[in-house]
Amino acid sequence: MAKELKQQSGRVLIIDDEKVILDLTSIILKNRGYTVFTAVDAPSGFEIIDASQPELVLLDYMMPDMDGLTALKEIRRRFPDTYVIMFTGKGSEEIAVELMKAGASDYILKPFNNQDLADRIENVLKIRGIELKNRELLREREMLLAEIEAWNLELEARVQEKSEALQRAQAEIVQSEKLATLGYLSAGMAHEIRNPLNSISLFVQLIKSGMEDLEKLEYVEKILKEIDRIDGILRKLLDASKRPKFEIMDVMIDRVIDSTLEIFSPQIELHKIKVERDYRSIPPAIKADPSELEQIFTNLFLNSINEMPLAGTLKVQLNYDAKYIVVRVSDTGKGIPPENIPYVFDPFFTTNSRGTGLGLSVVLRIVKNYKGKIEVEKSDASGTTFCIKLPLNG
Repeated sequence: MAKELKQQSGRVLIIDDEKVILDLTSIILKNRGYTVFTAVDAPSGFEIIDASQPELVLLDYMMPDMDGLTALKEIRRRFPDTYVIMFTGKGSEEIAVELMKAGASDYILKPFNNQDLADRIENVLKIRGIELKNRELLREREMLLAEIEAWNLELEARVQEKSEALQRAQAEIVQSEKLATLGYLSAGMAHEIRNPLNSISLFVQLIKSGMEDLEKLEYVEKILKEIDRIDGILRKLLDASKRPKFEIMDVMIDRVIDSTLEIFSPQIELHKIKVERDYRSIPPAIKADPSELEQIFTNLFLNSINEMPLAGTLKVQLNYDAKYIVVRVSDTGKGIPPENIPYVFDPFFTTNSRGTGLGLSVVLRIVKNYKGKIEVEKSDASGTTFCIKLPLNG
């Protein structure tokens, strides 16, 4: 009984200038279930490969116009998923090595045995299937590695973001504790200092009332002036730690900024400072005490003016979004040294010999009262920018 042929599937292109080879090979392969294409030269074969994408090409080594080796290299370059078995009538090892180096998957000597041809084709197609699967697995591996790398980067970014948020939260807690401590101490200090201070003021005024010596009167006036200065420092100390009486009403923040800038007009003119208003959008009115908001900008503008004694630019940028009113106050001064930035809102911290170091503490206390935020957004040799965010809905 004749041996039953094993049925295969796949597309095979035969390129050979000998019609007998084309016909014989076609019959053998079609009988085994392959879809077969034929071409008598390499250029025609390239067109068929481009149109039909066969898995395998049986290519004759000796052809006119374009030889088999040249055609092999072109197929491997243009159609890397199409594998090639070479037909050759020359059985030298040198040719075999050259063909394999050029990309041939196998070579068959003419004349060939039908079963050997079928076995060779089946073997090459199996190898092709394995190699293409491996190639696909490698691509998937690269994609997975790229995804893992992206996930790692995203995770690192999230960890960094959470760490920074935690640091900011810890810093805010520390600031709140400092203000609370300041409030406790300042209330006690103000009481303890004001009692003897009031007595001193009263006795000095009594001395002054019966004094006629002009020189001594001048000394007394200086004493009273210093008493007033001490009392002013106590008031600032209390303002930095404890909210005084306030009156809540609808306040347009752009008007508060404008009126505060107007108060500083003499100093701005004296120091030849240019004022830039960048009101990108005017926010709606918020519920606040106008005098408290004015204190915020009074302290920030005063700091900026002190940083620019010999001209500069004071810029106020105003904007808002769905949640916050955002105000940026910038100057073109020499900037805050990086090591000082963490302490600028601390009570009594100042680099100004004439300052008390309470101005920015007052600003921080007021901003926190309105559940807002304030930070040094930028500070370098080109100047400093403070950013204030106040909730729209309080």
